[in-house]
Amino acid sequence: MFKKIIEWLKIKYNEIFFIGCDDKLPPPLSREEELHYLTLYKMGDESAKEVLIEHNLRLVVFLAKKYESTGYDIEDLVSIGSIGLIKGINTYKIDKNIKLATYASRCIANEILMFIRKNKNRKGEISLEDALNYDSEGNELHLEDIMGTDEDLVVKEFESNEERSVLQREIERLEPRDKEIIAKVRAVESFSEIKEISKEEAIEKGLFNVIGTEMDDEYISVLKSKILNPEIVKEQGKKLKVVYTPLHGTGNTIAGRLFKEIGMENVYVVPEQKDPDGEFPTVSYPNPEDKAAFKLALELAKKEDADVVLATDPDADRLGIFAKDAKTGEYMEYTGNMSALLIAEYRIEQMKEKGILPEDGMFITTIVSSDLAKAIAKYYNLECIEVLTGFKNIGRIMRQEEEKNGMKYVFGFEESYGCLIGDYARDKDGIAAVMALCEAACYYASKGKTLWDAMEDIYKKYGYYKEAQVSIVMEGAEGAEKIKEMMTNMRNTPVEKIGEYKVLTFKDVEKDYVKDMVTGEESKTGLPKSNVLYYALEDNNWCCVRPSGTEPKIKLYMGVKGTSDADAAKKLEALKEAMVAIVK
Repeated sequence: MFKKIIEWLKIKYNEIFFIGCDDKLPPPLSREEELHYLTLYKMGDESAKEVLIEHNLRLVVFLAKKYESTGYDIEDLVSIGSIGLIKGINTYKIDKNIKLATYASRCIANEILMFIRKNKNRKGEISLEDALNYDSEGNELHLEDIMGTDEDLVVKEFESNEERSVLQREIERLEPRDKEIIAKVRAVESFSEIKEISKEEAIEKGLFNVIGTEMDDEYISVLKSKILNPEIVKEQGKKLKVVYTPLHGTGNTIAGRLFKEIGMENVYVVPEQKDPDGEFPTVSYPNPEDKAAFKLALELAKKEDADVVLATDPDADRLGIFAKDAKTGEYMEYTGNMSALLIAEYRIEQMKEKGILPEDGMFITTIVSSDLAKAIAKYYNLECIEVLTGFKNIGRIMRQEEEKNGMKYVFGFEESYGCLIGDYARDKDGIAAVMALCEAACYYASKGKTLWDAMEDIYKKYGYYKEAQVSIVMEGAEGAEKIKEMMTNMRNTPVEKIGEYKVLTFKDVEKDYVKDMVTGEESKTGLPKSNVLYYALEDNNWCCVRPSGTEPKIKLYMGVKGTSDADAAKKLEALKEAMVAIVK
């Protein structure tokens, strides 16, 4: 059958170009064309199925090339992958709001992997732990990692030998505990080495334990102890209306209970999204950063005249919000910076007012988050500590400064919609953010203000801060080389001006190097090495550049401070254009 498929391909196209997927293979269909042929096929039109197969052969070839190093003939791998493609087309459901290529990639890769594992005794031992690539955090991706995942992980170039060397150097810079974990994982050559035990035997030996409601009880107790104005929450919770959606994730179980226990009596959970469902049937992307994910929640909010709209992501560690503007009646979207800093300002102000704000307190943020954090920290005499992206870095510094310098954690956040209100954890907590946001809403309501009013007050107090992120995609080996060249050029010849703003400080985190562009003084960043360039500009503006660890793109971050919302928006747009021009 495999040969028949290959022969069919050869008959159709005369010859097959495997490397680079030459134009001898038909191009991918547009989304509209794809839906058209899928509909025809589901109605029984077999010729439509043939069109779908033909226009997805590039994907099969591309994926098959990833496993060429296993020793199997490329034609065999393409044949096997084609079977996976056909299975994917047969089982694909149009109503699931997922691209056919994304779904089919899983089927193709799994079909090839099953073939390889089935025949490993003939071709030598294959380990699912063999390193293939690495993610944005520097963690290795293995064969088992790509099974069942979407195309942004499957359809990527394997790292080169040079990149593997870079990865190894980065591993050597890790903390001893992290290096030990990686070493143990990489030491496993085959799943056959992993010891197995029955559930019954594990129970008998005391190795199997079920975490019950006692953990929920303890967690909720800790969160409730973090409430600064419980009586105000109980009073205003009778009137304040909140719409909440867990976006088909886990959040409702704990959040629903917490709402009741703190006194929020008017909470409306989006019914279509309240239960866990890994298919996420009502959203194309269950991410609180995406406004489209709020569609049903906003509809419910307008129906119930809600004051606040809250959404947590599926694992409930991040929070997105909309708040009603009483002046216009519109629901205003908050960025991750805005929602976190609203919570921070409320909690820190109240802690100071109650005399419980530590003198040696620390406010931890990331280098690509809003500089408004620095302004708030300075106002309340807190130490503002910047770390690299990733909440693990916030958790690491929190522990480090607590143990070594006796500092007290007050608040931490990253711009990607994650924050932590206390030192009871080492990672972002969306449920705690829900509680803190509700408390802030109740407090400001007691003062006759909405959350949007409170945000405006923060801007009037500290200045109008705005941030943006731009990703520039550069596909293929040529794109990867160009990104590398860009970073090298910007690293070796730091610009003195970006747009209309002078560069005051240039940071090269990879080289642990800081240069004061005014005085020429040089120093160290004090940050773990990472391929990041940071520019502190005059007038409290900044830019940051880094390549993506998982995708063929270079990422630009930037922030400005304005005298008004319109002024900040104008400055941000100009800075964005200037930064893109420099990179390109």
